[in-house]
Amino acid sequence: MGFLQILTIAGIALALSVLMGLAWIVQQRTGNSGWVDTIWTYSVGLVGAVAALLPLAGALPARQMLVGTLVLLWSARLGTHIARRAAAGIDDPRYASYAQEWGPRAPLRMFAFLQSQAFASVPLPFAVFLAAHAPRAALGVQDYAGAAIMLAAIAGEAVADEQLRRFKRNKANAGLVCDAGLWRWSRHPNYFFEWLGWLAYPIIALSPGYPWGWASLIAPAIMYWILVHVTGIPPLEVQMLRSRGHRYRDYQARTSAFFPRPPGPAPE
Repeated sequence: MGFLQILTIAGIALALSVLMGLAWIVQQRTGNSGWVDTIWTYSVGLVGAVAALLPLAGALPARQMLVGTLVLLWSARLGTHIARRAAAGIDDPRYASYAQEWGPRAPLRMFAFLQSQAFASVPLPFAVFLAAHAPRAALGVQDYAGAAIMLAAIAGEAVADEQLRRFKRNKANAGLVCDAGLWRWSRHPNYFFEWLGWLAYPIIALSPGYPWGWASLIAPAIMYWILVHVTGIPPLEVQMLRSRGHRYRDYQARTSAFFPRPPGPAPE
């Protein structure tokens, strides 16, 4: 079994590398970095679904279909949301900032960055693979709990995205900070629900006598690290402080960065 898992990891890494190479070409030709995350999301969903549906001996087709459907639902919802922004000409401020910082070497640095993103993402489809091939004879509580968590995460992220979209669409909110709905409880509720969804696969994968199931925990761990410490919150908050100033500092002071909780008192 170890050889099969290693082979699957290699296949996932190769597929993501090629697809993120395509994302780099699109970004370079359009000048819009918003397409990068669109292609990344669709790529992880596609590669994850293919990995889930691999016809391996002893696999339960119902579980494979369930897990494959979950990752495709996540990918379709998030990827389409990001694609609509990119199609409207909205660039991603994080990537735009990187390009400005890198100067003339920006194309080469962007390619290297996207390839590193591809390899850092390998644990995500691999967790989908491990969940889909968990060696249990029938669907049970774990499978339904994992599905419920993913569906709740997809719904929560969709609500957060829509609340922010409506806030930005109102011209009276120009220069203000979205502090309503889910955004009152977390500065990044969309990122929280994105992380939450990846907990679904360990819940499905962990099984007695299935040591590889523990490797599925890497997916939510690495997603948390990326969102909270790397390309999620840090560059976005730098950009928000630059554009919103004291309004965003006040928001930071009273609102949780990631995990939702009741807001604190307004700073004096």
